[in-house]
Amino acid sequence: MRFSRLLEKASLAGAFFMSAFWLSTAQALCPAPPSLPLVSVQRVVDGDTLRLGDGRSVRMIGLNTPETGKKGQAAEPFAEAAKRRLQALVDASDGEVRLRVGEQPADHYGRTLANVYGHDNANFEAQLLSEGLGYLVAVFPNVALVNCQKAAEQSARQARLGLWRNSPVVPVERVNSGGFAVLSGRVTEVQRNGGGVWIEFGNSVVLRIAPKLVGQFDVPAIQRLKGQQVEARGWVVDRSRRGGLKSGQPRWMMPITHPVMLDTINK
Repeated sequence: MRFSRLLEKASLAGAFFMSAFWLSTAQALCPAPPSLPLVSVQRVVDGDTLRLGDGRSVRMIGLNTPETGKKGQAAEPFAEAAKRRLQALVDASDGEVRLRVGEQPADHYGRTLANVYGHDNANFEAQLLSEGLGYLVAVFPNVALVNCQKAAEQSARQARLGLWRNSPVVPVERVNSGGFAVLSGRVTEVQRNGGGVWIEFGNSVVLRIAPKLVGQFDVPAIQRLKGQQVEARGWVVDRSRRGGLKSGQPRWMMPITHPVMLDTINK
């Protein structure tokens, strides 16, 4: 697999072409359950977050868009494009959306976790993914739409739209900060212990599958990853800031929350 990044202006025409395709197919690939109630949207916060008229903040399930500029920092490429596209989808739905709240209904910030649909029952996350305006993410147990959302992202990758035009994949040796990332590297060791399953890349980065999630993975297949080139996505954590870093351990750790967040690279 290959991820890529594009300067914002160059991909908008292709994104709009793909959006026309998704207006007719998103319902078929990511169908909405019947009788979801409509709720009003007060404002679009960013490409993956809404503020509702009833005061709730909604974090969209399955989608992570680039960060908008905060605290004086510049916005990441495509952050504003994703926000504008989500606003357009809300506007086309007359300022109202349908919510499918996740099995885990809220995150640690108190935001409602939900799949979001328009009046026509088209899934907003799938539409943004299909236009290359965000990354697929999957955090168990909120994975009801993971397969259709993966197909949506794959269509953008194959067409090299948006984020997928030029590769944003970071070699594990170059990781130097926390936050969301797509990484690639060759596995040097796989271990399983009371802390879960650990996939190591030398002294650079370690991936961790927590004990409560191990049952969601094909562990024998993961144990055969040693020596293979893999790609992983998720949120990088600086373990030195938690005071739990021991001598010889990699400073950077990425929790893997679902099998779709880890893949081998066919060379």
